[in-house]
Amino acid sequence: MTSESDPKLEIAHVLTMDVVEYSTLLITEQSKIMADLNRMVRSTARFCRAEAEGKLLRLPTGDGMALVFFNDPEAPIECAMEISAANKGQPDIPLRMGIHSGPVNQVIDVNDRSNIAGAGIDVAQRVMDCGDAGHILLSKRVAEDLAPYPKWNPHLHDLGECEVKHGRKVSLVNFYTDNVGNPAPPEKCRATRQRSNAPTAGMNDSVPSRKRTLFAAAAFLVFALLIGIWIFSRQRPALRASNAPGMGAGAKSIAVLPFENLSHDPENAYFADGIQEEILTRLSKIADLKVISRTSTQRYKSAPENLLEIAKQLDVANILEGSVQKSADQVRVNVQLINALNDSHLWAEKYDRKMTDIFGVESEIATKIADTLQAKLTGAEQHAIAARPTENTEAHQAYLKGQYYWYKYPAPGFEKSRDYFQQAIDLDPTYAPGYLGLSYFYGLAAAVGVMPPNDSWPKAEAATNKAIALDDTLPDAYNAIAAAKLYFHRDWATAEHYFRRGIELNPNSAEIRHHYAFCLILFGRNEEALAEMQRAAELDPLALRNNLDRSKMFFFSRQYDRAIDQFRKTLELYPDFAAAHEWLGYAYQQRGMPKEAVAEWGKALTLSGKGDQASILERTYTQGGLEPAVRFLVQLRLQELDERVKRGEYVSAAEYATAYTRLGDKEQAFVWLAKAVEERDRFALEFRINPLFDPLRSDPRFTDLVKRIGLDPAKAIPYETP
Repeated sequence: MTSESDPKLEIAHVLTMDVVEYSTLLITEQSKIMADLNRMVRSTARFCRAEAEGKLLRLPTGDGMALVFFNDPEAPIECAMEISAANKGQPDIPLRMGIHSGPVNQVIDVNDRSNIAGAGIDVAQRVMDCGDAGHILLSKRVAEDLAPYPKWNPHLHDLGECEVKHGRKVSLVNFYTDNVGNPAPPEKCRATRQRSNAPTAGMNDSVPSRKRTLFAAAAFLVFALLIGIWIFSRQRPALRASNAPGMGAGAKSIAVLPFENLSHDPENAYFADGIQEEILTRLSKIADLKVISRTSTQRYKSAPENLLEIAKQLDVANILEGSVQKSADQVRVNVQLINALNDSHLWAEKYDRKMTDIFGVESEIATKIADTLQAKLTGAEQHAIAARPTENTEAHQAYLKGQYYWYKYPAPGFEKSRDYFQQAIDLDPTYAPGYLGLSYFYGLAAAVGVMPPNDSWPKAEAATNKAIALDDTLPDAYNAIAAAKLYFHRDWATAEHYFRRGIELNPNSAEIRHHYAFCLILFGRNEEALAEMQRAAELDPLALRNNLDRSKMFFFSRQYDRAIDQFRKTLELYPDFAAAHEWLGYAYQQRGMPKEAVAEWGKALTLSGKGDQASILERTYTQGGLEPAVRFLVQLRLQELDERVKRGEYVSAAEYATAYTRLGDKEQAFVWLAKAVEERDRFALEFRINPLFDPLRSDPRFTDLVKRIGLDPAKAIPYETP
């Protein structure tokens, strides 16, 4: 099942800011400056307007903040100007700012609240890091968006490239007027330019003959290299193809990028997303193709400029781009299949059809792609990609809306998916995907602790059974029924049987493989689990959820060095994901690295808007060591859980069990462990392998609880194709 780390990415306009040399200030000075900065930002007109319109999200960053604006590319620069002007009266705040537009996603943080992560935040942070006090720096992309406007163009001053972390470079533009900004080139940019212009050791520009000699030698080498490449390319074309970037899976590999919504009504975005998803789903059922999952492709916009780079990141040879335009009962779908390695167009087509024929369009596109890539199709696969799940176009649109909102989890709006899935069923009681959508709503709510599992699992199972009764070839239905069999019925043998059936029906499903892998680790089948997770990673390389759970699998199998390495890789992709910092802290703790553990827990708190508590945590560790620091952290968590209960929210018993175990209160830990077992909490299955529960393992009550779960990993049934 999709978990809390499955994000929905959107293009946003990000303004980041921080206080220069903040760490050198005293704690009291830091608190005062941050309070002044918060008041100053909140008082600006652009901030207030965006917040009132519901188009602003805020992310504290310890020594500053990030403001994420939606739908208005001019909002960050307007806000930055107002902040800079207000800061003229605050000489004690050496503020710098950076602006970038890019993909962001809402995730659940360590406090189970919505947070922001993604490349849009990351790049904006790097842009800001290049500045000095007073600078308002823009990424090249933002500057290009603003350049056509006369009110912005005169104030955009190109700085060229500036080197940031890991040797990477970003193209920057300095924004300043007579009243705001800092006209001086940033120190980092000057340093980068000096390194670029530095003479090579042993060279003497005062000796023209040597320069001419070297130039001639270089020209000869380039000429010889080109001749060699030409000869090599004619003699060894097969070897060149096998070593090309993105060709790890061969020529029969494809990523379907998000389709652009060209409809006049922006509300039709759900329809463009849905068509992309359904084409991808049809392709993924072809075993002879490697098809990248949606969660990795959604971070890219439609028709990007850097296709080769995307192909490298996703390890594919081909990319499908498309657009959708919907008007009343008419639909226009444009698609083009591109070989990203040589930027050649393999095939393109435009479809103008009635809504009633949209499934036919999807089937034609999938079939044409398979033919173009010379993928072999079995009879069952041909039937699968030609399927028409309903003749009711209204039911289909309701289903696509439900899917659109379901993918928004954990952002607001997720609960709307249930209503749309139910609407699809009401419009067509024989529509199997509608029942599957309803199953996934209740299954996700139960699995991640949004709703009581004893109430949600039966609803999820009933809906799944109905979907399978209507169409027993839906791969995701077997993933859903496997979840109910394992987590609610505690029947691992049957669950595994369904996992394998789902993979057989859709060998490209990263979701099913990922879910199956995480369940295998629960029963000590570590090598099988890691092999399945590796395959899931190949199909969905950029999914935060896959990367995080792979890290946790190493943690659960007590491979702490590998866990630390994988958590770090996850944070390279999503540096602002609080839960990953928290789990990395656990891995450091188990590895005997308390200082590093506390640092990661502090980052998790800061990213969750609790910078003050992070400072207290650090002081507690400095003064008393790891044990009082952990006690402070756990007491903070228990207070938050109690507040959620008071607000009427459902809180998983496993949350309390984990907290009391870490606190060292065994009696309360066993009380809540027993509740987790009784309420069929999914996390109860992790108790047996999670190192955090090692302090309880020697107690006979722990063994008794494991037995009460009723799982027998030795009991299994052979899998046979139905």
